[in-house]
Amino acid sequence: MPKLTKRIVDSTKPKGRDYFIWDSEMPGFGLRVFASGRRSYLVQYKASGRTRRMTIGSHGVLTPDEARTKARRLLVQVSDGADPADKRINDRQSATITNLCERYYNEHVLVHNKANTAKEFRRLIDARIIPELGTIKVAHMSRQEVIKLHLSMKETPRQANLTLAVLSKALNLAELWELREENTNPCRLIKKFPERKRERYLSEDELNKLGRELEKSLKEGIENKDVIYALRLLALSGCRLGEILSLRWEHVDVENGLLILPDAKAGARAHPIGQSAISLISKISRVEGAPWVFHSTTLGKHLSSSTIETAWQRIRQRMGVKDIRIHDLRHTVGTYSGQTGANAFLIRDKLGHRTLAMTGR
Repeated sequence: MPKLTKRIVDSTKPKGRDYFIWDSEMPGFGLRVFASGRRSYLVQYKASGRTRRMTIGSHGVLTPDEARTKARRLLVQVSDGADPADKRINDRQSATITNLCERYYNEHVLVHNKANTAKEFRRLIDARIIPELGTIKVAHMSRQEVIKLHLSMKETPRQANLTLAVLSKALNLAELWELREENTNPCRLIKKFPERKRERYLSEDELNKLGRELEKSLKEGIENKDVIYALRLLALSGCRLGEILSLRWEHVDVENGLLILPDAKAGARAHPIGQSAISLISKISRVEGAPWVFHSTTLGKHLSSSTIETAWQRIRQRMGVKDIRIHDLRHTVGTYSGQTGANAFLIRDKLGHRTLAMTGR
């Protein structure tokens, strides 16, 4: 029996049947080589008079040293009288999709995703996944149940596909957390619905209408002044709505014509702005004790997306143009930049895209 090393594991070959290679240094730690060629690490031990085998993880996901460390922890539990394999079985049998979604949201989404993304994922979990699938055991979730949920949302293909992606990620983590067998994600192979790409930008006439309506709303006090200024800055800068709403005064560099965006979607960046945007910012009054450029009437908060979205609905209604979104102001900046002859790299950096693919579209 050799010591299991990466060189030895990599050199193993399938033999037409499953076989085991046991580690010379740690009794009970071994490698299972499947007839298919797949390899996984395991521990073997006795508990309550029975010999138990428990898979630790696949080779490639784990190195031999990582698997040996996990095996050592499990064997220590056995020496203390526990039965890790039995506990895993109980965990698998008891965990529901509701349990999984809560763990996925708290341990993954809140840690790795931005606030707006987390908010959208929370909405999909609460509105779609838990009501339809929440009582199903994680270990027993089938592909047909996922297909049924996905198909029920066919009228909103983007939402359906995003729901599928959220569920798929949660079920991938269920395998990592040993709540399902490896490589059993039921979302795999389900074809996403085609999504119609929306490529809307404002014409010169529409931009003129918007400018006149914003000016009228400002003079007559029809809308919140901060809402008007925020919409103007969006149209002049090409920034995302969240980037403008969360903008702090300390991140405005008027002298160099920059907005410093430390938490932008594609990573921190310095966003260049022109003289029109600089002039606009100079008109905005600072509120004592408020760090935000666009502050809310609620102390300690910036202007909310719901406030500006609600105002936008009224503004576009008065303009007589009902199909434009706030995000289309960003599309407009990108489109007009392209029409000036700016290359894709400049536009990518202007809009803060992660890749050229989105810029190209």
